[in-house]
Amino acid sequence: QVQPEESGGGLVQAGGSLRLSCVASGVIFSSYAMGWFRQAPGKERDFVAAISRADTTAVADSVKGRFFISRDKGNGTVYLQMNMLKPEDTAVYYCAKKVTLSTATYYLNSNDYDSWGQGTQVTVSS
Repeated sequence: QVQPEESGGGLVQAGGSLRLSCVASGVIFSSYAMGWFRQAPGKERDFVAAISRADTTAVADSVKGRFFISRDKGNGTVYLQMNMLKPEDTAVYYCAKKVTLSTATYYLNSNDYDSWGQGTQVTVSS
């Protein structure tokens, strides 16, 4: 499988915004459910947001109202719009994809995903 590829990370001040992108090339992008996870130093990889084939979405409680996931099936890209960033959002952000026949299911568990990107660093300064 071709791995997803993230971009858009960087350094931002608290209260700022960033938009992460994830290109997930493959035969049929619409057959994938997608997810974003993050891992801070010394911590486990945590769920951030997920989107189903039918574009239903879920986000973690810690980012609800601030982070939004979306996808553009035309260019095979998933986005994570991050607003009102906080220092505790600092982490490496990973994009993951899962081939699935289910249209309405999104996946919150990292073990459900088939393929992962290399990650992109997001650093939020106070």
